[in-house]
Parts: sequence; structure tokens; C-alpha cells
Amino acid sequence: MNIKKIEAKNNKRKKRICAYVRVSTTNGSQLDSLENQKVYFEKLYADREDVDFLGVFCDKGISGSKYDRPDFQTMLDACRKGQIDVIHTKSISRFARNLINVLEISRELKTLGIDIFFEEQNIHTLSNEGEVVLTVLASLAEEELQSMSGNQRWSFRRKFQKGELLINTKRFLGYNLNEKGELIINQAEAQIVRTIFYSYLEGMGTHRIAKKLNEDKVPTVTGKKWYDSTIRNILKNEKYKGSLLLQKYFHDGVNGPKKLNQGQLEQYYIEDNHEGIVSKEIWEKVQVKMKSRSRIQGTNKTYKFTRMLKCQYCGSTLKRQVSYKKKIVWCCSKYIKEGKNSCKGMRVPERDIEDWKLSSPVIVLERIEDGEKHYGYTGQKAKANSHISNSEKNQSSRLLSSVYRPRRTAIKL
Repeated sequence: MNIKKIEAKNNKRKKRICAYVRVSTTNGSQLDSLENQKVYFEKLYADREDVDFLGVFCDKGISGSKYDRPDFQTMLDACRKGQIDVIHTKSISRFARNLINVLEISRELKTLGIDIFFEEQNIHTLSNEGEVVLTVLASLAEEELQSMSGNQRWSFRRKFQKGELLINTKRFLGYNLNEKGELIINQAEAQIVRTIFYSYLEGMGTHRIAKKLNEDKVPTVTGKKWYDSTIRNILKNEKYKGSLLLQKYFHDGVNGPKKLNQGQLEQYYIEDNHEGIVSKEIWEKVQVKMKSRSRIQGTNKTYKFTRMLKCQYCGSTLKRQVSYKKKIVWCCSKYIKEGKNSCKGMRVPERDIEDWKLSSPVIVLERIEDGEKHYGYTGQKAKANSHISNSEKNQSSRLLSSVYRPRRTAIKL
């Protein structure tokens, strides 16, 4: 009897390994650290024939407490598609600083048979003791983040107490920062700021100023369109008279939402900190006028059709206005703010719709018959059920004659 040995076939597939690295900021030293981490992993697996190294996923300038990191998500998607067997990272804090995120991700990947190797802690999540040790160490990483965040907030407050600036001039029209970190006037942008202040004092409202700047193709500091809220923020900003209010906003907790400081934290007001673009007298006059207009207009005043009428052409809310003939009309708010390029606009006299009884918002329908305008409405979801006002049934609208006229809206501001 002859016995022949048949060697077993080695069909074992190479492990597919990727590395993950991250730094929290984009300053020079941290970017160098990021590059060093990438080089480390590339050299580590360069000569390994027993593994298939897929490369390095890296995120820069993003906190480890945030889940929505671009390369991090790309890596997880590849794991879910069965393209990765092992994730190699230097430490738990590089992978994530949120305990819940660390545990949820490690458990999800464990069910897929994917291992996470934390080199500094020497933890493999697929091992029996992996999750127990990981829970303890991830908790410590989260506490470390909270401590670092608290230290950073304390550092900022110390700078505020000393009057040191923390300003992003890329989003601040009219000023640049010199090499000493001091505010200096950008003359080209400052002219736009002066135009806004003087136009407001001459009687133009914030809507009209924004509309005029857009028509003249004057860019905002971020290159976007002007809105009335943008104008109001500029008019209220104390920096344009040379003063500075520090700690206007604060973050509630680690990576929490940015909130307006309404007395929760102390603030620091510095007068004559830098050269103003407008005089203190001009700035104060603008504040007085804004408060006066606010009292006249009534900040919370509502009317019968407030927030109930929608434009047939763009869906925007119709806003109550008083025409130059003292007649009440409801106009498309988008047309008022952005002009005819954004919407052809509607101008509905209240006398023609005063009999309407509405319990929810409706779309106003406008049509012309025999040169005269008529109005009805339809619900946003049930356009078949429309309503025609009694004024249309019983009398002809006196808004337009049979002669075509281009749309022009005169609004008293």
C-alpha cells in the first residue's frame, strides 16, 4: 500500500489593511504631524508581503469629537462594502474622542468581522478583552477632550481680558489685520460700508440698500448676495466706529452650538481700539434711527393675512405694505428683497380679498380678464379646490386698465 501526501492548498487571502490619521487644526506643526503619520504607516507596510496595504485615510482640521469627517466616512463606507479587513490607527484619540462614537463604530465593524488596531494602547477590537479595555480608555480620551476644551475657553477669556483680538477679517467687511494683529482699514471695502451708513441716514431702508447693492453688482465680503439682515448687521456693528465688544458669542459645550451671549458670560467693551470707518456721531445716529423705525413698524405686529398668503410665482410669503396712495397691498417678499430677476412679483390690494376667511396658508392666484385683475386662492396641496373672492364676483377690479403696463411697485418705507 502506497500512501501519497497531498499538500494543503494555501488559499488564505491577504489581509486588507488601511490606516487612519487625523489632526484637529491646520496650523503648520499639526500638518507636519499629519504628514509624519502618513509616512510612518506607508513605511511600516511597504515591505510586508503578507498584507495588502490599501493606503492612508486622513482628515485635517477636524475635531475627533465630530462624526462627519470626510475621509473617516469614506473609510467606514469601504468597510461596509467589504473592502477592508483591518483599520490601523495610532491611538483612540486619533480615531475618535467621543466615547459613544468609538463603541458604536467598533461594535458595528466587529459584526462585519473587521478589526480596529489602536497601536499605542495595543488593543484589537476583535479580541475578547478588546471592548472592556476600549471602553475605559475611550472614556479617558473624552475626558481629556473636555479638559482641553475648557483650557482653550479659559485661554480665550484671558485674551479678552487683555483686549487681544480674535477676529476673522475674511468675513468682516472694511478691515484687514496687519502683522501685529491690529485692525487696519481696507479703503475699497470701507467705501461700501460708508455708503450703507449714509444711505440709511438719508432714508433708504435695509431692503432697498441691499437691493441697490445687488443691482450694482457690489460683492459682499464672502462674494454672496446682499440681504436686509446683512445690512442690519453692518449698521449695528460697533467696530465701524472704532470700538470693540469681545465675547459676543460662545460655544455651549464641546463642539456645541454657537450661541449669542445674552449675559451668560462676561463681555469686554473696548473704546477707541482702532480707527473707525464712520464717526461715533454717525454710528449713534444710525442706532437711534433703527430703534425709532423698530418702534414705528412694531416688531411683533400681525395682521389678518400675516404669513397666510403665498406668491403664485415663487411661493414666497406676501408681505403687507402701504402704497404711496395709503392703500394696503400684499406684495411678494422675494420681489421686494431681490427684485424682478428673482420673481415677477405680485401686488394684491387688501380691499379685493378682505372677505377671505383663512385658517391655513394658501397660494394666491392672479389672472387677468378683459384687462382687469382678479384674485382667488388654492391650498398648497389641493390646488383643485380654489376660491374666488366676492369682490371678483360682484365688482370688477380697478387695479389695471386694458392697456398693458410693465410691473412697477412703489412702496413707502
